[in-house]
Amino acid sequence: MWALLSVSDKRGIVDFARGLLDLGFRLLATGGTYRALREASLPVTYISDFTGFPEILEGRVKTLHPKVHAALLARPDQEEELRALGLERIGVVAVNLYPFREAVARGASYEEALEQVDIGGPAMLRAAAKNHLAVLPVCDPEDYPRVLEALREGPSPEFRRALARKAFAHTATYDAAIAEWLSGEKFPEDKFLVLRRVSPLRYGENPHQEAALYRVAGEEGPLLAARVLQGKAMSFNNYLDAEAAWNLVSEFAEPACVAVKHQNPCGVALGETPLEAYRRAYQADPVSIFGGIVALNRYVDEETASAMAEVFLEVVLAPGYSEEALRVFARKKNLRLLEVPALAQGPYLDVRRIRGGVLLQDADTLDPIAPQVVTKRAPTEAEWRDLLFAWKVVKHVRSNAIVVAKGGMTLGIGVGQTNRYAAAKHALETAKEGARGAVLASDAFFPFDDVVRLAADFGIAAIIQPGGSVRDQDSIQAADEAGMAMVFTGVRHFRH
Repeated sequence: MWALLSVSDKRGIVDFARGLLDLGFRLLATGGTYRALREASLPVTYISDFTGFPEILEGRVKTLHPKVHAALLARPDQEEELRALGLERIGVVAVNLYPFREAVARGASYEEALEQVDIGGPAMLRAAAKNHLAVLPVCDPEDYPRVLEALREGPSPEFRRALARKAFAHTATYDAAIAEWLSGEKFPEDKFLVLRRVSPLRYGENPHQEAALYRVAGEEGPLLAARVLQGKAMSFNNYLDAEAAWNLVSEFAEPACVAVKHQNPCGVALGETPLEAYRRAYQADPVSIFGGIVALNRYVDEETASAMAEVFLEVVLAPGYSEEALRVFARKKNLRLLEVPALAQGPYLDVRRIRGGVLLQDADTLDPIAPQVVTKRAPTEAEWRDLLFAWKVVKHVRSNAIVVAKGGMTLGIGVGQTNRYAAAKHALETAKEGARGAVLASDAFFPFDDVVRLAADFGIAAIIQPGGSVRDQDSIQAADEAGMAMVFTGVRHFRH
C-alpha cells in the first residue's frame, strides 16, 4: 500500500516517512518533499513516475490525476474494481498546504499570492477525509507520532473520524483566508471568523454556563501568548478582566499599574517605579482591589511582589518577574501569575454577539484627539498631564464613565451609570476631599451643565470631555464661572 507525502511544512516528515516504511508502506512524494526524502536516502517514488504523466504548467498540475484520486476515493468495498483498473490503494495522505497566509503577511504581490493558492493539496486532503474509513488524511505534523502508533495497532473508527474532521477544518480555514484576501474589504459580504480552540474552561461567567477559549486564526494576542507561571487555570472571567487590565496598562510609557474588577479599572496610577505605581493604584481604591486583577507594565521585583502579596488578588500580569518575586508569589497558592510577552497594541476587530447575529467594529484602540481649550483659563502644565492621564483611563471604563484623577493617579471612577450625573456623583464622592484641585474626564459630552457645576462644588480644577453637545456653551459658561479649565477632544469613548 502507498503513502502519499506532499508537504510545505516539512517538520518531522523524514521521521514519519521512516515510520511508514517500517510499517510496510511504499512512499510517493511530490517536488520538495520528494527531494527531502531522497536527501535522507529513503526509497521514494516521484508522483509523475506513479501516474505516468509529467508535471505540467510549471507544477500547477501534478496530483490531479485519476491514478491518484481513484486510489484515494475507492471505498473498502470497491477494492476489486480498483485492482481491475490496474490501480493500487493509497492508504495514507500527508498534506499541508501552500503557505498562503504567510505569503500575504509578508506583503506578497497579487500574482505571488495567487501562486500560493493550493489546488491539488486540498483536493487530496478532502478526498482522503471523505474516504477516511479507507484512507488516513494527515495535515498536522504534530499528529505524525499518533498516526504511526495507530497504524501499528489498527486505526479505530474514532481516530479516522478525528483525522477527517481535522482535514476538513484545515481546508476550510485555508479557503476562508483566501476568500477574505480576495474581498479586499474589512467588512466583506461574507465574513469568516475561523476559531481554534485553545482550551475548555471550567465554566463561563457563572457555574451553570459552559465555556471555552478560542484563538482567532491569523491573529496574535498578548494574553493568548502569556505564560501562566503559577496558580489554577484561568477562568472565563479571569480572561475578560486580564484583557481589560492589560489593554489599559499598555496605554502608558511610564511605569504604570492597573487594578481591575469586572472589566472596569478600580485603581490606576503612574510611578517612578513599579512599586510606587502599585502602591498608588492600591491607594486609589483599597476596597475594590480585593480579589481583583492587577497589571503592571514593568518587571516585578521582590519589594513590589511583597507589597502585592499583602492583598488577596486573583491574577497578576507583568512582562516578567525576578526570581525573588517568584518566590514571594509562590506562597500565594491561589494566585494566577501571568508573564505577558508584549503590550496590547495595534488595531483589531471587536466582535459582539446578539441572538442570531454578530456586530463587528474596529476596536477602540486609536485616540486621534486634537485637544482644544474652550474656557477662559487654560490648564496648567500639571493639569495637562493629569487630563491626558485621566483621558486614557476613561477610554477603558464602561459608559457612562467619569474619572477623577490627580498626580497621575485615579481618585474616583464612575462606572456604567445610566446617566452621566450619577457617574460623576459616584466618582466625586469616592474622591472626597481629594477632588479639590483634581481633574475630571468624561467619555462623552455633557448634555447639560449639571456635571460641571457638581464638579465645581467638589473643587475640580479642570475637565476633559469630547464636546459636541448643543448645550456646550452652558457647560463652558459654568466652567468659566467656577474658574475651571475645560478641554474638548472631539472624540468620544463610549464603551457598552
